[in-house]
Amino acid sequence: MKVIVLAGGSDQIALIKELKKNKTNVVLVDYYENPPAKDYVDKHIKESTLDVDEVIKIAIKENAQLVTTACTDQALLSVARVSEALSLPCYISYQTALNVTNKAYMKKILSENQISTSKYKVVDNADTTQFRDFSFPIVVKPADCNSSTGVTKVHNVFELSIALTDALAFSRTKNAIIEEFKEGIEISADFYIENNEVKLLSVTSSNKIEGTNNFTIIQSCFPAVDSEKEAMILQIGRQIAKAFGLNNTPLLVQLIEKDGYFNVLELSARMGGGSKYKLIEVLSGVKIMKVYVDLIMGKIPNINPQKKVNFALMNYIYCYPGIFSNFKGLDELRQNKVIDEYFLYKSKGMKILKSETSSDRIAGFLLTSKEKSLIIDKLRLCDQTIKILDENGKDIMIHSLYPY
Repeated sequence: MKVIVLAGGSDQIALIKELKKNKTNVVLVDYYENPPAKDYVDKHIKESTLDVDEVIKIAIKENAQLVTTACTDQALLSVARVSEALSLPCYISYQTALNVTNKAYMKKILSENQISTSKYKVVDNADTTQFRDFSFPIVVKPADCNSSTGVTKVHNVFELSIALTDALAFSRTKNAIIEEFKEGIEISADFYIENNEVKLLSVTSSNKIEGTNNFTIIQSCFPAVDSEKEAMILQIGRQIAKAFGLNNTPLLVQLIEKDGYFNVLELSARMGGGSKYKLIEVLSGVKIMKVYVDLIMGKIPNINPQKKVNFALMNYIYCYPGIFSNFKGLDELRQNKVIDEYFLYKSKGMKILKSETSSDRIAGFLLTSKEKSLIIDKLRLCDQTIKILDENGKDIMIHSLYPY
């Protein structure tokens, strides 16, 4: 069986490894010359995953029986569109993919179904007079973008004008969303919907880089909520599944929680990025990437999530500008069982320009522990030990990002 995989990052490596267990021939489509997943596939075609017409041509030429991706929004939309055009199997329709990847559609469905979400407006221009009924701060987002690209918190009209111009430029449909900013703890909830039953896999809180107007995640933390709030999140997952017509699919929901009240930020019919598949496995015992591959290969998985650890931290590494040449400390920390696993998101030789969105992270590492104090000690040791080296051997890792 020949499978085309769209996007070649670290998460897609895990997808490709599972696909290979099913005796597949994998063709990777990714616009980078040397994406991380390149060495794991049978063939790499340098092309944008967002160019649907080109992907259709590739699928026809390669005689592909399946087009897929994992853990990324806009490539998922391409998968659904190409699959529909070529009558290939896909676990969601193109319209459903549009509803869960385009924030304009998403917010409309949430609002129509009385699922709590921020006050919002969809715009196609940067005229700031449209928002006189909004109070600062507000959040500006492209309607359709990956990795929090173009998402900005703004505090005045001048910042709003700049943020709108940027968000519209990043958007493929040239639409932007502005919404009221909600204070609180950001929560990430992962579900799997199996034969119309919504199963909660994990709930984590997300820490961001402080002192910026961007929303750059540096940490996913477990535990995040008590059992009562977990039950509330599960109910929200059920409401979303019904409103969006989701079944036999992973579901990622991002929320803000304050004083026991939950507000839905975004959602998608996929696993979270940033090695979330491994975090879900560690927390729940569910090998979600295998489950996902079973799903796209035509099987109906049966899962039974259970709590497996007391404390867990998925930590992301960001760097100052430079050329990623090498790293130190990660292998040593894993061998000494300080970290459970680490993940590289950039290939050696890649240029690092900024540290503003999750797509800028260079690596991640997972910590687990039975005790909170021990996991904090582990985190401190990792921050002191890990080095990301540029071509001159200089450490360009941004240290002391993590809250202790």
